[in-house]
Amino acid sequence: MAVAALRSLLFLIIYYSGSVILVLIALAQVPRGQAKVETAARRWGRWHRFCAHHILGITSHVEGALPQAQAIVALKHESHYETIELLILFDRPAVVMKKQLTDMPIWGLIAKAHGAIPVDRENGAAALRLMLRAAKSAVKAGRPVVIYPEGTRIAPGKSPALKPGIIGLYKVLNLPIVPVAVASGRLVPRGGFIRFPGIVKFKVGEAIPPGLERAEVEARLHHAINAFNR
Repeated sequence: MAVAALRSLLFLIIYYSGSVILVLIALAQVPRGQAKVETAARRWGRWHRFCAHHILGITSHVEGALPQAQAIVALKHESHYETIELLILFDRPAVVMKKQLTDMPIWGLIAKAHGAIPVDRENGAAALRLMLRAAKSAVKAGRPVVIYPEGTRIAPGKSPALKPGIIGLYKVLNLPIVPVAVASGRLVPRGGFIRFPGIVKFKVGEAIPPGLERAEVEARLHHAINAFNR
């Protein structure tokens, strides 16, 4: 535990020090267009992966093929780790995230320039319409739409009901949903300071084709993203 605590402290110092520089570089790319911002974001993702690997002893392993084009990718969300890792797991992800994040100074501006899809959970149907409009634009640009269908970070072993946004995307976009189970929460606990060495596993499930009834979609998706809970 003492070694893990020391490594975690070192990680926080080195990773966040480098991140300040990389985020400022990304900010400088905003006027130059989305492609430049995407490149800067991937650089930040690679920095995070480097620090996680060489300081914390955390690596990633993906079982299956992640779609890099038009699809809805529904990930289990257990920790901060996968939110950065997906910047390099996908070529050009359009990530659905809380509007509060895209409203943040500096970081929010970069996220919007990168193509993030904001959703205001307090605004009901109006928020869903805005999310769907942004998602359509992302699909038209050939990007996968990435969403956390349970809405927030979930503790390992927990499997709450899915939020309605995923079904809205499924019906409107008429695209397959690719479920992805993620096991990261035990290595990078939510709200915890200490990170533990190990492998963060991503398991790509069988694609759910468009056109199915809501109950079947939810049952199949819920089962697939919780593969590591069984």
